[in-house]
Amino acid sequence: MTNRETAQHPEDLTRLFVERSNAGDAEGVALLYAEDAVMAYPPGQHTVGRAAIRELWEGVLSHNPHFEAEEPLPTLISGDIALTSTPPKDGSGARAQVVRRQPDGSWLRVLDQPEFTTGQ
Repeated sequence: MTNRETAQHPEDLTRLFVERSNAGDAEGVALLYAEDAVMAYPPGQHTVGRAAIRELWEGVLSHNPHFEAEEPLPTLISGDIALTSTPPKDGSGARAQVVRRQPDGSWLRVLDQPEFTTGQ
């Protein structure tokens, strides 16, 4: 692993995602996901596993996108799993993630639906 900050609360994952994405750090973004994570992105597809997620973000971040922090909705926690979500600033759709507490107490994403609307 690296010396990067870990998510001590489920909500930290969104902030860390924005920080690392804006820094062009695809490896750092991938480290926010469990080894067996599933991401529903690109739209209509699934990206499975941390290595594939890293590869996906290498491509996305090569275009230098800028991400804005979004205010999270209340997190639902049940034991070692939690549901985090944010409404996009433009008011379209929603974003939701299932996250899991790790043995060291940190949190990682296991399921990520970064973009969806009521039509999906």
